[in-house]
Amino acid sequence: MSVSEKGQATIPKQLREKYGITTPGKVRIHENEDGEIVVEPVPSLREFRGAASSDRRGTDILDESREKDRERDERLERDRGDGE
Repeated sequence: MSVSEKGQATIPKQLREKYGITTPGKVRIHENEDGEIVVEPVPSLREFRGAASSDRRGTDILDESREKDRERDERLERDRGDGE
């Protein structure tokens, strides 16, 4: 796959279908704990309809997710520092 000057890449149709990446749609790209780049579909708001199965506020869930991301990023930075 090639990447354009704007940083755009086309995900092959076979992979979009296999992993449920809709078009138009959004994906999340991040680095996992093993240093691998991960591309995952971001569900649309329509897919979340009726999914509220707890009394937790959405902002609390989002804050928790962001904290986990921060902790992962800190671990990755520490691990990179150990290898230098």
